[in-house]
Amino acid sequence: MSTAKLTINLDALVTNWRNLDALTGCETAAVVKANGYGLDAGRVGKALAKAGARNFFVAAAEEGGALRRALGPGPGISVFSGHMEGDAKLLKDFQLTPMLNSLDQMLRHFETLPGHPFGVQLDSGMNRLGMEHGEWAAVAEIALGQSPVLLMSHLACADEPSHEMNAQQLKAFREMTDGLEVPRSLAATGGMLLGKDYHFDLCRPGVGLYGGLPFTDAVPVVQLDLPVIQVRDMEVGESAGYGNAWVARRPSRIATVAAGYADGLHRAMGQGGIQVYAGETPCPVVGRVSMDLITVDVTDLGEVPQMLAILNERQTVDMLADAAGTIGYEILTSSGHRSARTYLG
Repeated sequence: MSTAKLTINLDALVTNWRNLDALTGCETAAVVKANGYGLDAGRVGKALAKAGARNFFVAAAEEGGALRRALGPGPGISVFSGHMEGDAKLLKDFQLTPMLNSLDQMLRHFETLPGHPFGVQLDSGMNRLGMEHGEWAAVAEIALGQSPVLLMSHLACADEPSHEMNAQQLKAFREMTDGLEVPRSLAATGGMLLGKDYHFDLCRPGVGLYGGLPFTDAVPVVQLDLPVIQVRDMEVGESAGYGNAWVARRPSRIATVAAGYADGLHRAMGQGGIQVYAGETPCPVVGRVSMDLITVDVTDLGEVPQMLAILNERQTVDMLADAAGTIGYEILTSSGHRSARTYLG
């Protein structure tokens, strides 16, 4: 009971994948980079593979090797960072498919792993990864002669449906790929929600699988329960935590709870109006978030439970993210490293 308890509902994860898949008429893969958004890529991948996912995406070849050990042979595993120097053995031994991002990567791949499957990532306007229009035009004939398995790009503003960048990138991607007999992929979670024009042959949801925005219909996947270490009574005018940041305006009961910014509860949350829950009852977090501890006003509780929930159906990863001035992705990937984990489903 000395550390937080992170509960991960794999059935909810699978439900989110199936509901996103139902939005399309194409294949739905799954992005499990960053160790499955912090939830364990092996467990996440196996649950999704059992549900029917046949292709997975990771950030780096090392992540792909770990995922292959969990999944075994069969499912496709693609690597967003492409074929980096020194990746050849990993790519070959673990049957990984690099998404080649540049001419240098393309030459490296063809020279070190001739005949090995690959895809090509194209830059449709995000200016992050992939070949720009002119570079692709110069090497497309060579690349197509080696039979790529996928042409892909990534949307910069898909979480803002009305943003003009979405249509611009769709147009650019079509200009680079229309008429080519190669499967195409443009949409992650946000792109899937923009409609069928963005779906092409394969969609690759990430954050929506794990319960995050912009997939507003997502089922919550994670719950984080925090142990109460100590409860004290405070008089009016007494302060709690570093810097006297919170001062009691009424006689108060304050619970000291075992979690802090080392557990992914960003320090800025202390000023963001977050709460923890005793069942259905919200209790405000007061004072500053420290490395291992937060303080909570439990004055209005009849009885203080042993655990208080900070992530649940009422307070989602995106609500915590808003309080910290960040996004749900960062909350997911940084939470629960010290927590005892329970997997459901």
